[in-house]
This record gives sequence, C-alpha cells and structure tokens, in this order.
Amino acid sequence: MTATDRSLELINAAAQAAADKLAHDIIAYDVSDVLSITDAFLLASAPNDRQVKSIVDEIEERLNKELGAKPVRREGDREARWVLLDYVDIVVHVQHSEERVFYALERLWKDCPEIELPEDAKATRGKAAEHAEATAGEAEGAGN
Repeated sequence: MTATDRSLELINAAAQAAADKLAHDIIAYDVSDVLSITDAFLLASAPNDRQVKSIVDEIEERLNKELGAKPVRREGDREARWVLLDYVDIVVHVQHSEERVFYALERLWKDCPEIELPEDAKATRGKAAEHAEATAGEAEGAGN
C-alpha cells in the first residue's frame, strides 16, 4: 500500500506552508504500510514556541483554504513545544527544535519511504543545525 494522491496533495501543501514560515528540517514519510490509521507523517521544527505556532497556523489555514481540509484533532497548542495536526490522511508534527532532537521521530520512521517534497521544503534540511551553530556563536561572542 502507498499513500493516496489526496495524502500526497495534503503533505505537499503542508510542507510548502511550513517552508514559507521558515520551518527547519521538513521531511515526510509514507507510513501507510506500517500504520492503518494514516498514510503519511510530515515533520517540521522551529527554534522557538512563537514560530512553532506560526507554522501550525499557516499549515492549517493553507490546507483549509486551498484543499478544504480541516484537522480532526489538534494537540499541543498550549505549550507550543510539539503541536500535532491530525487530518486522518496525514498527521503533521511541528516541534520545537529541542523536542525534535529529544524525540527523534526520524529514527522511528527511517525504514518508511520518504515522500518527495517541494524544493522550498527540501531546502530547509540542516537549518536547525545552522541555527544552533549561529546561536551558539552569538552567545559566545556576547560572553566576551
């Protein structure tokens, strides 16, 4: 079994929306062979809670406006450290960078096929590491 065309359409729109809001390390997996509850997962992260919320809001607005899709469940809003949007066909995880490293969802799903994403989304790979290095450099410079 592979992800449906509708699932791929939702994944691509969500990935583009996340990229437009400067999400880091956007990746999607086709989990249809191992899970019966959904076809695909989209993972994205951001360095702070405000940006996590902004990415989630943009994904939700874009999927509703462009594809008429609304999540059946939204979890994690209050803390904005890990927000989950469940669209049944797909599940979107937007995590604070620290949670992304700690929970390492990529490790859990690494055996599932990766879904091809828009170029803007692919360009976000490695952004979390770049941001962490830049932030560490700024903190070091401020300490002198």
